[in-house]
Amino acid sequence: MRVVRCFASVIGQILLLDIVFSLDSVITAVGMVDELAIMVPAVVVALIVMLAFAGKISGFVERHPTVKMLALAFLLLIGTTLIAEGLGQHIPKGYVYFAMAFSLFVEGLNLRARKKNAEPVHLHSPYGKQGGE
Repeated sequence: MRVVRCFASVIGQILLLDIVFSLDSVITAVGMVDELAIMVPAVVVALIVMLAFAGKISGFVERHPTVKMLALAFLLLIGTTLIAEGLGQHIPKGYVYFAMAFSLFVEGLNLRARKKNAEPVHLHSPYGKQGGE
């Protein structure tokens, strides 16, 4: 019975950490839309995606560090938009969406170009064979 409680405790902690770290999703949802009916499902979907694909996304980001910078730039863009709107300066959401989509498109091109220019993998001969043996 103790193992079940420990397992439930670990699962609870993981869920709590995911909720805490999805704060950037909440900030993004608040910055990108004006209606609560859109914000709540956006945060729930982000949490589900984070739980389901955390390992794969983490591996992708580790292999492509420029994606980290892009994500940081998106958060800075949303933060700047929120500050501007808090100071009474309205920024049309279409401008923000376009900037993010364009940046994502350019990063996709960069990832594709780097992949094509990557050095080919040279495998060693199997089973210790050397050269033309």
